[in-house]
Amino acid sequence: MSKEHASPRTIAAYVRGDTGLPADVLWAVESHLEACAGCRRLLSETVADQAPDVSALTRKVWTGLASELAAPATRSRQRRGRMRPARWLTPAMVPWLATGVGLTGIALLMDLAGARSGGVSPVLLIAPLLPVLGVAASWSRGTDPAHELTASTSLAGLPLVLRRTAAVLAVVIPALWASGWATGAGAAQWLLPCLGFTTLTLALGTVMAVTRAAVLLSALWGAAVVVPALATGHTGYLLTSTGLPLWAGVLVLSSGVVIGRRNTYARLGIGR
Repeated sequence: MSKEHASPRTIAAYVRGDTGLPADVLWAVESHLEACAGCRRLLSETVADQAPDVSALTRKVWTGLASELAAPATRSRQRRGRMRPARWLTPAMVPWLATGVGLTGIALLMDLAGARSGGVSPVLLIAPLLPVLGVAASWSRGTDPAHELTASTSLAGLPLVLRRTAAVLAVVIPALWASGWATGAGAAQWLLPCLGFTTLTLALGTVMAVTRAAVLLSALWGAAVVVPALATGHTGYLLTSTGLPLWAGVLVLSSGVVIGRRNTYARLGIGR
């Protein structure tokens, strides 16, 4: 894609329903088509050339919906109201959120049973990972059957990502709070890493797909923190109270990046 317009190659892939197009590229194309008459014209020409049956079906559906489009606006508002829950939580997220809560319970039982590796709390080790993995699952093409449909709508982008992230945090944070209270861990010890890691994922998601960012950061956390902590039996710097200012800085800086680059989720020309 060029910096300002979708290339003919991208439009052709969009028409074919190419599964190789990243979700963020689909968002960008969909958003750009709404404001660019030239690219819409190219889209129409491409559809007529590559998929004449689709073009004919579109005209037929449009004709059939003419009377529906003239219906009172209240019906549209009612439909939108029924769709709102899907913006926050999808059925595909439920088993992954349940898994996250289950992992928290297992870590809590290990902690209470004294199955620590030295002074390392299992709850603290997994606290940053749980929301990140939940966010990754909520945007995975393989776990959400409606992923392509959701990603291709004009409502997709950072607002929808933040809604899904908030839904994940609303489930994960209470579970971590209960585990932290039971083990005597201060709230800041697990809350700051949890929020910092999540916002860092969203910030990295402005330069690559959110799911890829989540998987990459989770792998780095496991290699740099979890494995050494379990091997040595010592809590690393990032899991101690002295590391809290660093997490606060990560949270503030990552939030600034997300706010400053909020349009990148629906803008053409981003290298993903």
